Amino acid sequence: MALESDPAAVRIVISDTGVGIPPGAAPHVFERFYRADKARSRRDGGFGLGLSIVKWIAEAHSGTVELARNSGPGTTFTVTLPR
Repeated sequence: MALESDPAAVRIVISDTGVGIPPGAAPHVFERFYRADKARSRRDGGFGLGLSIVKWIAEAHSGTVELARNSGPGTTFTVTLPR
């Protein structure tokens, strides 16, 4: 996790080292109840609400959240909030 700032905005950058998000799933990861891996049970994989909640909170504060796939395993998300 990293925190970056400039006079206009604050950015929170969060990365993990998981399996990553398949390219076909990227446009949908912020949709409510969407889960990229349909084979995972709800017990193991959650309800598909986390990223939609993050997006809702960011937008409620006039901000954004973006997905950036890493070159290897893992995923990076950037939440940008205006000052």
